[in-house]
Amino acid sequence: MADVDTFTLNLRSACATRRSISQICREIGINRQQFNRYISGEARPSAHNAARIAGFFGLSPQDFDLSPKLFETRLRRPDGHRSEAGLLLEGFPGDIAGLRRHIGYYQTYHISPSWPGLVVCSCARVYEESGSIRVKSIERIRDAANEIWQFSKYVGLATFWRNRIFIAERSVGRQPMLSQTILIPFEVHQRVYLRGTTMGVSWRKENLPYASRMIWRHIGQEPDLRQMLSRCGVLSFGSRQLPATVRNFLDTPEAEVLTVPAEY
Repeated sequence: MADVDTFTLNLRSACATRRSISQICREIGINRQQFNRYISGEARPSAHNAARIAGFFGLSPQDFDLSPKLFETRLRRPDGHRSEAGLLLEGFPGDIAGLRRHIGYYQTYHISPSWPGLVVCSCARVYEESGSIRVKSIERIRDAANEIWQFSKYVGLATFWRNRIFIAERSVGRQPMLSQTILIPFEVHQRVYLRGTTMGVSWRKENLPYASRMIWRHIGQEPDLRQMLSRCGVLSFGSRQLPATVRNFLDTPEAEVLTVPAEY
C-alpha cells in the first residue's frame, strides 16, 4: 500500500481541480474538519469514505495510491464509463445535513390509478446508514370488495439538492419496480408535512406509468409502529383517518392522476 504522503499529494491534486474544499465537502457529504485531516496527512479515510471521495472525482480508491505523475494522468483522463456512472452516484446523499432534518417515520398518502377515487395510505421510514440516507416503505392494502390482500415493501435512497428531496425506490419481490418521489422540505414554521409528486407504475392497471401528488406526514422518531401499520390501506376522502391537510392537498382538480392510456 502506498504511504500516506502519496495519498495526500494525490488528494491535494484532485482538490485543486475544484472551486473550493467547502464545495467538495458539501457535495460529498463529509465533515470539513475531518476532510482537512485527510488533506494535511494527519489521517487517511475509511474504505467507505475513500470510495465516496474517489467516486466524486470519477476515480477508484486505488487510483490515489498511484505515483503523483500517473495520478495526474488518470485525473485528466478518467475511465469514461466509470466517470459517467460516478456522476449519478455523486448525487447521493447530496446535502446530508439538510436531509437529516427529515429523518424519522412517516405516514404517506397518494392517489393511485389502481384504486381510482381513493387515497392509498402507506408507511415510510427515513434513516441514516453508512453515510447514506435510506428509505424503507410498506404498502398494505385490503380490498375486501375485490378480495385483494396486497403487502409490498420498498427500499430506496434519498438525496437533497437545490432545496428538494429526491427519493428513488425499488420494490422488493420477484417482479421489482422502480419509482421516484420529489418532495418539498419542511418550512420554517411547519415540521409535519412534506408535499410533492410521485411517479411509478400502477399495480392493477397493466403496470401503466402514472404520476400523482404525494404528501408525507411526519409521525416522529419512535412512533407506535403497529398503529402506523394499522392505518395503511385505501381510504375514502370522507374517512376520519384522513387528516384535513392531506384531504385538501389531494382532493382538488389540480391533483388529477396523470397516466398513459393502454392503447399507446
